[in-house]
Amino acid sequence: MTDVIAGIAIPDSSLAKDATELVREAASPLIYHHSRRVFLFGSLQGQRLGRKADAELLYVGAMFHDLGLTEKFRGDTQRFELDGADAAERFLTSHGIDAADVRTVWEAIALHTTPEVPYRLEPEIALVTAGVETDVLGIGRDDLPEAIIAEITRAHPRPNFKREILQAFTDGFKHRPDSTFGTVNADVLEHIVPGYRHIDFVDVIQNSSWTE
Repeated sequence: MTDVIAGIAIPDSSLAKDATELVREAASPLIYHHSRRVFLFGSLQGQRLGRKADAELLYVGAMFHDLGLTEKFRGDTQRFELDGADAAERFLTSHGIDAADVRTVWEAIALHTTPEVPYRLEPEIALVTAGVETDVLGIGRDDLPEAIIAEITRAHPRPNFKREILQAFTDGFKHRPDSTFGTVNADVLEHIVPGYRHIDFVDVIQNSSWTE
């Protein structure tokens, strides 16, 4: 039977089930519940914004979007968003998904911490970001009924979420701090890692090898 939360049907195809199994195995309960909420909040924001996504692709994008923070999938150099995007690409390709749809999910994950841009792109890309922004930043939260929010958080609780997600971010990329250059992720390290200072864009320009 299809699971329905807050009026949103959770995809129950073999692809979606395999995605759920992979994430449950690789990620902490924190990341698993957050990723499911991202799908649910993204779907609801899509209804509000008049953006209709392919539910299966949106689900995979939401479920994989933070895999780059996990020990199994995180690398040592590139941005964590790219680790998750690359994992989704491998997963979808192995399941025979069309290359254009694979690219859409890749972009949804790769761009989910980039403000504004995703909303100009395909609904799946926009709504992964919308779900993330609602769950992590509270953007758009006040546009959703409290009863709906309560139903989602009963199904996928978020105890101590603010503290724990910041720690998960830190653990996911403190070993590759240069990958946070030009991203919101640098803010996390600057707040939490003692002595860390983000790479300054102005310093990079002024200290480049150009003489003028």
